[in-house]
Amino acid sequence: VITGLDFVVCVLQVFNDPIHGHIELHPLLVKIIDTPQFQRLRSIKQLGGAYFVYPGASHNRFEHSIGVAHLAGQLGQALKTKQPGLNITDRDILCVQIAGLCHDLGHGPFSHLFDAMFIPRARPGTEWRHETASLDMFDHLVESNGLQDVMEQYGLILPEDRTFIKEMIHTDNNNDQEWPYEGRTEDKSFLYEIVSNKENGIDVDKFDYFARDCYHLGLPNNFDHCRFLTFARVCEVNGRRYICVRDKEEDNMTEMFHTRLCLHRRAYQHKVTKIIETMITDAFLKADRHIWIEGSGGNMFTLSTAIGDMEAYTKLTDAVFEQILNCAFNAPQELRDARNILRRIINRDLYRFLGETRFEDPTEVCTNVFVCLFCITLSTINMDYGMNDEDPINHLYFYSEHDTTHAFRRRPWQVSRIRPTHFSEQLVRFVCRRYADMDNFKQWCRANGFPEYQVIYINNKHSLVLIGS
Repeated sequence: VITGLDFVVCVLQVFNDPIHGHIELHPLLVKIIDTPQFQRLRSIKQLGGAYFVYPGASHNRFEHSIGVAHLAGQLGQALKTKQPGLNITDRDILCVQIAGLCHDLGHGPFSHLFDAMFIPRARPGTEWRHETASLDMFDHLVESNGLQDVMEQYGLILPEDRTFIKEMIHTDNNNDQEWPYEGRTEDKSFLYEIVSNKENGIDVDKFDYFARDCYHLGLPNNFDHCRFLTFARVCEVNGRRYICVRDKEEDNMTEMFHTRLCLHRRAYQHKVTKIIETMITDAFLKADRHIWIEGSGGNMFTLSTAIGDMEAYTKLTDAVFEQILNCAFNAPQELRDARNILRRIINRDLYRFLGETRFEDPTEVCTNVFVCLFCITLSTINMDYGMNDEDPINHLYFYSEHDTTHAFRRRPWQVSRIRPTHFSEQLVRFVCRRYADMDNFKQWCRANGFPEYQVIYINNKHSLVLIGS
C-alpha cells in the first residue's frame, strides 16, 4: 500500500488486530513501535489486577496503543475527506497518530494501580501521573533512539510537530490564554479532541479501550464507534472549531458513557479486583526499598523513585510481581512479607470484603476506632459517566441533517424523561486484611452487644453501624 506524505512515499505496514481487523500503520509509527520504550508496554496489563478476576483480561497496553493510533488516523482521515476546507494535512494526521500511539507510554506496573494507589502512598505529596510520565518517556524514546532525523525524513517539522504531539498526549491547560497551545493554531482546535478530549471525554482512546476491554472481559459493548466516525463533522462555535456528531446519534453517545459506567462497575472497580490491587500495592510498599533498578549514569532507583529516571522506568513492568514472588528465602524481612502477600493472591487467600455502602460525602472522618483497632481498610470508589455529577451529553455539540454547519447542544425539553437524572455516586468499602483481625472484630462486636453482621454502612452521624445477619 502506497501513500504520500508531502513529497515522501511510504509503504504502510499491516497489523492484524482482533478488534479492528487488518490495520495499516505508517513506517514512522513502526519505527516508534520497534523501540524498547514502546515494547515495554507488552509487559503492562491493560486492566491491572482485573486479570486475576477475569481470565480473559490478559491484554496489554501495547495492543491498545496501536489500536488508538489506528482510530486516530481513521477519524483524522474521515474529517479530511468530508471537509477539505479544514485544511487537514497528512502531517497533521501523522502527528495525531503518533500521539495516539504514545499516549500510554508512562503507565507503570499494573497500569492505574501504580499511579493511583502505589505512588500516593509510597511518596506522599508527590504530584505524579502517568500522563506526565508519558511526555517524559516520549522525549526519552525519541532521543535515545535517534528518531529526530527519522521524523524529519518523513516530513515532520521539528520542534513544532513534536510540541503538537506532546500537547495532544497531555497538557494541564491551567493558563488563562485564549489559545493555550503552541503546536497548532486555533483554526485546528478540533485536532486536540481526537486522542484526549478535554471538552466532553469523547475520544479514540475510549473508543479502543471500550471495544478491547469488553472483548477480553467477555462483556457486551453497546457503543458503536464506527457510527461516530461516520457521522463526525467539524463545526464552528463562537470562533472555535469542535468535533460534532449528528443529532440522531445522541442515543449512541449515551450508550458510550453508559458503557464506561458498566465497565467500572463490573470490572475496573469490581470489589475483588480492588482487593487484589490493594494487596499488590501493600506488597509493592513493603518491597519498595529492596527492589533496585539501574538507570542513567549507573544510578540505582527503587520502585517509587524510578519515576524520576526514564531509563530506569523503562525497565519497570509487571515483571516486578514475579521478582518479589520469587525472592530468596533469606531476603530482608520486608521483602519476605511482600512475597507472602503475593502468595496469598496466588493461593486465593484474599483480604476479606466486609461490605459497602453508598454515601453522599465519604471522608476520613468516618474511619473511626473500629478501623484502627482491627486493621480494616476503608476505600472510596467514584462511579460516574465521566464528568463527575454532570451529564456529558450536555457538553457535546450536535448538527442536523438540514444544516451541517450549525452546531447546537441538546435543549432541556429534548431530554427524554427516562434518562438518568443523577450521573455519579460514591461507594464506601470496608476490607479486612487478616482473618485474625476479622475474628477479633466479631468477638468485640459480640462483647459489646453488636450482632454478627453481613453489611457495614455509615449512618448520617458518620458512625459505623453493623447490620445483623
